[in-house]
Amino acid sequence: MYGAASAACFIAYAIDKAAAIHQRRRTAEFTLLMLGLCCGWPGGLLAQRLLRHKCRKTSFLIRFWLTVLLNLAAAALLLATIPTDKSPASPPLSSATTPSAACALSSTS
Repeated sequence: MYGAASAACFIAYAIDKAAAIHQRRRTAEFTLLMLGLCCGWPGGLLAQRLLRHKCRKTSFLIRFWLTVLLNLAAAALLLATIPTDKSPASPPLSSATTPSAACALSSTS
């Protein structure tokens, strides 16, 4: 999930960077932040570093890191709610109750 979302977020940053260079219509910061929030923040972070895009605007960076924290908190909450089977393993069936033993008992009668 993080891989595909990160790739999409990286591409969105790259498109926005190209639009900024060529003075075309830009991608809304809200869109970039929401892509990051939806598991794409690793791609956004990579784009900030490799493309040097959205890495100096303090107000954006604060909101970016808040979305990272929200995403990680949501992931931790999901992981914490996954039930884990901590009950002991079922004891093995005794040989008297196994199907082959039952067949053997019925054939001797």
